[in-house]
Amino acid sequence: MKLNDLSPNAGSRPKSYRKGRGHGSGNGKTSGRGHKGQGARSGGGTYPAFEGGQMPLYRRLPKRGFNNKRFAKQFIILNVEQLNSFEDGSTVDVAAVREQGLISIPFINDGIKILGDGELEKKLTVKAAAFTKTAREKIEKAGGTAEEV
Repeated sequence: MKLNDLSPNAGSRPKSYRKGRGHGSGNGKTSGRGHKGQGARSGGGTYPAFEGGQMPLYRRLPKRGFNNKRFAKQFIILNVEQLNSFEDGSTVDVAAVREQGLISIPFINDGIKILGDGELEKKLTVKAAAFTKTAREKIEKAGGTAEEV
């Protein structure tokens, strides 16, 4: 078998239409656009939500409320318990957390937020964008400091 012997399976590659190539092609003269009208014109046609002149659904429904998703800060979340993997007396920041393997995603949006789940047995200096109240208490109870960056 040679490269020039290879061909796709029968029917897997349908023959493409050649529009405007005469009556025999099955797609001649009007090229499948019919006679006259909006759809026959170049640039003609309607937008996807068009309902034949009826008020479209997206305009009939009431618009209510506000969603903060677009503006909300996106933190990487870590629990106090996960910080036990660091050496006693070390500084915990974004670089150290990534080096330790606690986060694997390549980018940090708005920083790290420390939550208060679990217990902390080590004295650490934690530098993060945000702390919950219980997380801050647990870090300070263990003899460490919580610094907002």
